[in-house]
Amino acid sequence: MRVGLIVIGIILLAAGIWVVAGHASYRDTNTVAQIGSAKLTATHDRAIPQWVGIAGIVIGGLLTVGGIARKR
Repeated sequence: MRVGLIVIGIILLAAGIWVVAGHASYRDTNTVAQIGSAKLTATHDRAIPQWVGIAGIVIGGLLTVGGIARKR
């Protein structure tokens, strides 16, 4: 369990840093107009909010420190 906490913590830290650095985004598709069976859609690239990255860094740091400090 200790190694698992450390590994998950490091993964969350790396993902949080990636988001805060501004490299993380996702695609969002909206239907602009629909007439009968014909659809007009628009796809946008949206950035993941920075607070998600900060939360990942904090939680990942806590899990990593907790995994290292945990006694058997």
